[in-house]
Amino acid sequence: MEIDFNVVKQTPMYICEIEKLEKNLLILNRVQEESGASIILALKGFAMHATFPYVGAYLHGCTASGLHEATLAREMMNKEVHTYSPAFKDDEIEEIAELSDDIVFNSPAQLFKYKDIVKKVNPYINISLRINPECSESPVDLYNPCALHSRLGTTKANFDEEVLEHLDGLNFHALCEQGVDALEKVLQAFEENFGEYIAKVNYINFGGGHHITKEGYDVDRLIEVIKDFRQRHNNIEVYLEPGEAVAWETGVLVSRVLDIVDNGMKVAILDSSAEAHMPDTLAMPYRAEVRGAGKANEKAFTYKLGGNTCLAGDIMGDYSFDKELSIGDKIIFEDQIHYTFVKNTTFNGIKLPSLALWTKKGELQVVKDFTYDEYKRRLS
Repeated sequence: MEIDFNVVKQTPMYICEIEKLEKNLLILNRVQEESGASIILALKGFAMHATFPYVGAYLHGCTASGLHEATLAREMMNKEVHTYSPAFKDDEIEEIAELSDDIVFNSPAQLFKYKDIVKKVNPYINISLRINPECSESPVDLYNPCALHSRLGTTKANFDEEVLEHLDGLNFHALCEQGVDALEKVLQAFEENFGEYIAKVNYINFGGGHHITKEGYDVDRLIEVIKDFRQRHNNIEVYLEPGEAVAWETGVLVSRVLDIVDNGMKVAILDSSAEAHMPDTLAMPYRAEVRGAGKANEKAFTYKLGGNTCLAGDIMGDYSFDKELSIGDKIIFEDQIHYTFVKNTTFNGIKLPSLALWTKKGELQVVKDFTYDEYKRRLS
């Protein structure tokens, strides 16, 4: 059931559609059932814990990037918790070990430094090492874990075979919004560089960046690639940890027109912000789709959509509409659930968008409102 935007009284607001989320989860669950792999949610891309009852019904748990994400995973889903950080801290490592089922070290040095501590705190914890296969087709260097001089993962030249007696698994992460063809190339590099060690561990984690739920992704081929890999390596356990693919096209950011000015072209000022609320549109960069809108001059009336902060570059882009915009009109930005509110800031004191669910019964369920207290709390 489509969102009835007439019932959305407060803006800005992110709305996650449960029916669309479950559609993605069913695709991911099919991959699990037919390939034998286990899929866990990467919290760095999607951490709306109001949806965890749905996510946890299909996926095996979460992958965390440090203490706070690991705490959230344990408190709010309480399934498998895998924790990776480029570097762990002395004052957090014991708590992370208590929370985690698997801990992933970025370098042999970190592994040797902390292996005895984590095993003492949690004798059942699995220990893994993130490796760098030195192969990636990531479209943007900002998101390329295998870029030149990357700090992420251990290359073959820096691999210390003495870690093997302590390892339960190997992890790699080299993709970014990519298809199975990119995974096959990375797997080839991984097996060429680290294949001799696969038989010495219990599982391999293929990381994230798999665009499994995007229309056109070859899910059948992914299943075959995983099955073939497992068969080549004595039915070894395989993990995938997508974030974006879980929340892909599952919801929107609803904004409202506050004012319209004309400085050579009409500019609609919204109550949201590209800088604070849609950061990947500036960092990636990419153009967010607006419901009912086209490219500049494609339709009758063209506007530049801008955010409500003092940053000159807080611009969503130029869009055209069939009808003239009016103050108070709602602007619906598509696909704004992943990598958005996990990165939100209160820059300029701008209000954080509310978080809501659109239920399968066709009801709007607001789960979180943010006030001045959230801005004040983050300052001193």
